[in-house]
Amino acid sequence: MKLKKGVLIVIEGIDGAGKTTQAKRLLDTLLEKGMDAVYFREPSDSPWGRIIKEKAASADSLSPEEELDLFQKDRQDNVERNLKPALKDKQVVILDRYYFSTMAYQGSRGIDPGWIQETNEEFAAIPDLVFILDVAAGTGLKRIEDRKRKDELFEQEDRLSRVREIFKGIQGENIFHIDGIRTEEDISRDIERIVLEYLDCLIV
Repeated sequence: MKLKKGVLIVIEGIDGAGKTTQAKRLLDTLLEKGMDAVYFREPSDSPWGRIIKEKAASADSLSPEEELDLFQKDRQDNVERNLKPALKDKQVVILDRYYFSTMAYQGSRGIDPGWIQETNEEFAAIPDLVFILDVAAGTGLKRIEDRKRKDELFEQEDRLSRVREIFKGIQGENIFHIDGIRTEEDISRDIERIVLEYLDCLIV
């Protein structure tokens, strides 16, 4: 099934909101329907992405500015290496986290979210659809308490609550806030309906 153009779909939310689950469910649905779809996530597997993952295990191991710089470099690599080529090939790109996460997480550490958005949109591919899954910080933390790899900086309820509030303030006509407390099936159904309606207009 061919499209007139590539489409970038971003799944966002705090830790434990269900982003990866929903991103992969959406990928499976699109592939089953014959769409040329791919999945990426941030931080990526770039050298900067690996440093981010390593440093996240220790609280305050990076200043907000150092953290932002690493995320920007990782994203620039991801955009050039993965996103732009896939979009040029008219694929549906499903991205697990993007610059909206940087706005929320680094914004919660004192950096202006609006400025983060502006600087990212100077080089980053602009998404066609953004889904922000919303759950309370306590709910998100409970869901991820068995993770082997811990993010000591943000996996604290007060910090994650500040992140959630910034996410809730991100608005736009292509941005959809989804109640993440419901069943995986109900959430997936809502996301798929919006995505398929959007893609239907682009099928060649």
